[in-house]
Amino acid sequence: MIDLTKKLKYMVQKKEIIKKLRSTGLRPTKQRILIAQNLFDREKTFHFTVESLNKQINKKGKEKISLATVYNTVEAFTKAGHIKEILTSKSKSYFDTNIRSHHHFYDEDSKELTDINYNQVKLSKVPHPPKGKKIKNLEVVIRLQK
Repeated sequence: MIDLTKKLKYMVQKKEIIKKLRSTGLRPTKQRILIAQNLFDREKTFHFTVESLNKQINKKGKEKISLATVYNTVEAFTKAGHIKEILTSKSKSYFDTNIRSHHHFYDEDSKELTDINYNQVKLSKVPHPPKGKKIKNLEVVIRLQK
């Protein structure tokens, strides 16, 4: 009975992922579905690098997915608005499954991101954008160290 319940949950979740991908014009390939399940079948926000996601997928999965496929899928998911990119340095990008506006702590020692509620950061002055542009969003990354 437990196996049947688990299988039903998996099938419903897979259908939801396929629907989510198609809603943004992404073809639901086997690899995209597997990567999406790893990203979105969670109770909490998930912060990751492409490399850490690749390790996680290939560690627990029966099927191996190439690092290039993971990179391309993460890029496609980002462009489609399913995840967002957080730049922590010139050479390091993290990704976040929480696409709502919010801020982050970035621990430079542990290399971990932690969400900060959007209302917990108050900015008293924001510069005017260049002529012809408007501010789309404002997110703060607060760097931490020991």
